[in-house]
Amino acid sequence: MKNIMLVCVAGMSTSLLVSKMQKAAQEQNIEADIYAIAESEVDKVLATKMADVLLLGPQVRYLKGAFETKYKENFPIDVINMMDYGMMNGENVLNQALKLIG
Repeated sequence: MKNIMLVCVAGMSTSLLVSKMQKAAQEQNIEADIYAIAESEVDKVLATKMADVLLLGPQVRYLKGAFETKYKENFPIDVINMMDYGMMNGENVLNQALKLIG
């Protein structure tokens, strides 16, 4: 089971991307828990839920350094490609997450 956390300002704009990523995961027979949260909730959510990778929406890319300082020992952190985010390309974003997990 892959645990993929998407982070944006309020967790709302990434919810559509989550559904598209879940659909792509099902089509590829990949077991994944993909969820979106607001950047203000990351610490609280990670206290109770595991993440294998954290992907930031392009609009919160400025948070990458802060999250790396806190969590880079725990899991990889990256920014979602702006084109894939804008096009809501769930398959590409899923593949980005899987590559980071290894």
